[in-house]
Amino acid sequence: MRIGSHELNNRVFAAPMAGVTDRPFRRLCRRFGAGYAVAEMAASNPRLWAAEKTMRRLNHDGEPGPVAVQLAGADPQMLAEAARYNVERGAQIIDINMGCPAKKVCAVASGSALLRDEALVGRILHAVVAAVDVPVTLKFRTGWSPENRNATRIARIAEDAGVRMLTLHGRTRACGFGGRAEYGTIAEVKRAVSIPVVANGDIDTPAKAREVLAATGADAVMIGRAAQGRPWIFREIERYLATGEVLPPPAVDEVRPALQEHLQEHYAFYGREHGVRTARKHIIWYTRRLAGGEAFCERMNRIEQPDAQAAAVDEFLQEHGRRFGALREADPPMQ
Repeated sequence: MRIGSHELNNRVFAAPMAGVTDRPFRRLCRRFGAGYAVAEMAASNPRLWAAEKTMRRLNHDGEPGPVAVQLAGADPQMLAEAARYNVERGAQIIDINMGCPAKKVCAVASGSALLRDEALVGRILHAVVAAVDVPVTLKFRTGWSPENRNATRIARIAEDAGVRMLTLHGRTRACGFGGRAEYGTIAEVKRAVSIPVVANGDIDTPAKAREVLAATGADAVMIGRAAQGRPWIFREIERYLATGEVLPPPAVDEVRPALQEHLQEHYAFYGREHGVRTARKHIIWYTRRLAGGEAFCERMNRIEQPDAQAAAVDEFLQEHGRRFGALREADPPMQ
């Protein structure tokens, strides 16, 4: 599969999730087989570019390509300027966020709130496409509410503007992450446009990925919440789609070195003090389903030093369980 001139390794992608898909986590997902990973959304407002949080989100040092930056905002020219700014700093793909349902994002008419104004959607996409010479993609939802679904119209607007790929989360903004994803709407969008369409929403097993691809005709799948604490889901899906083989859960001894590398990258990325706090959610996702996991998570939350935290995780994994089993329904993404 291709996005513009970029040829991707496979059609199993890692979704952008605010507070989750930072550079260390994207690298981990790539290590476990993701063919493409999009950075967590960054603000388009230039007044925020110098903020530590935004600068960190736009840090792609050492990241394998193509480097995809997701931008959030509601002003066409501001988004165009932000796209140029990021391309000058190494972005190879610009993704526009029209899918985030978070109240604080929609309150400023960004994210999925934009779906209420189709004319503005068109102005934004035309402005960003004209501003940069890299592919522009769009991630969006099926509409503002079940009574106001307009994904097909949005998709045609995007294609007319020159957008090179669409990722559709099969829920409206009002649905949040509740209920079931609407794969029928994704299928309608796929039939309506000639550019690649990526299906997103509730894809948590290899069998579900194949089912969704068959039902929608989509070109690829994007995995979000199901990868939290389970980054090897990408290789499981990729292998199943390619061969029909169901891979066994990974051995703990195989995963331990990758998790330790992830933690060390995380501490280096955020700094030791902040890194300990932000690493906790990842550790909880990895360990809570193993024997003794809940008690360990309570103890781990009291550890304040990165070396002690990493050592505690390694010790726990050595002592509990040989394989990571099936996971229960994933938690909502951090917003």
